[in-house]
Amino acid sequence: MLEIQENLTAIKGGLKEGVTLIAVSKTKPVEEILAAYEAGQRDFGENKVQELLWKVDALPKDIRWHLIGGLQTNKVRKIIGKTSLIHSLDRISLAEEIEKRASQKDLVVDTLIEVNIGKEPQKAGILPAELPDFLCYLKEQVHIRVRGLMAIIPQGIEEENRAYFKDMKNLFEALKKEEHERLTMEILSMGMSMDYETAMDEGATMVRIGTAIFGERNKTQGGINNG
Repeated sequence: MLEIQENLTAIKGGLKEGVTLIAVSKTKPVEEILAAYEAGQRDFGENKVQELLWKVDALPKDIRWHLIGGLQTNKVRKIIGKTSLIHSLDRISLAEEIEKRASQKDLVVDTLIEVNIGKEPQKAGILPAELPDFLCYLKEQVHIRVRGLMAIIPQGIEEENRAYFKDMKNLFEALKKEEHERLTMEILSMGMSMDYETAMDEGATMVRIGTAIFGERNKTQGGINNG
């Protein structure tokens, strides 16, 4: 547990001013999350709804939980009011369900739009070309507040990564022209354990780091890496 705290301290010491660290705690036990919590970490990211829900109940109530994995419409009702931020808003059907469930509880749900900046068919996220219509729809929703963008870039060599991060930053800046009460560009969530320093160089305001804090995940867990 001391190693987790040392890793966390080292990473925080290297963050650029204004960058928020999300500790990606998916598949990690309560004891390891508590070690990070005791070192001062309060923002944690989970990929799966069920895992997030039991951790919400098992861990301190001042933790800010981020759903960073894909969200199925049939699970929206379970997490309304449980998250600080949903990072994976990427389609109208999902927005419709969030709006519906949030309206029932009279809540406003903070979200990020997930962008498939690499146009990879196997990945979630809205394509950049589809963003204008999506934004028009989102502007009409009363119970969804978009606070920025998120991306999981294609993994390649550093300069290829940098190009995708630059593309995300350019898109982020362009969308600032679309801002209004419920759609702002405050957060640019990009960069993980292997590339967060490059992401910060290119304008990330939020990074999602798991392995560099907690160590390698159990390989039997599977799933897309998001930290």
